[in-house]
Amino acid sequence: MNEHAKVAAEPKHVATLELKRIGNSAGFILPRDVMARLNIATGDTFYVTMTPEGGLRLTPYDPKFEKAMEVARRGMKIYRNALAELAK
Repeated sequence: MNEHAKVAAEPKHVATLELKRIGNSAGFILPRDVMARLNIATGDTFYVTMTPEGGLRLTPYDPKFEKAMEVARRGMKIYRNALAELAK
């Protein structure tokens, strides 16, 4: 298949959200089935990042923490023998 024949997969529509006034602030109300599907609960913390397409991405994972963990994993791989000896 050539490059021109490839078509990007269309994201699956899960729900339509409306921005609601909540006191002096505003927020999105997530339907219960969406919360259950994402395994999230009231009070959970989310991080907002911008997508290349100009949209927003909400994730429960802190991008800075994920980057720090990747650096730690690389260090553990490099020094695995020394860490194994220290663990004895």
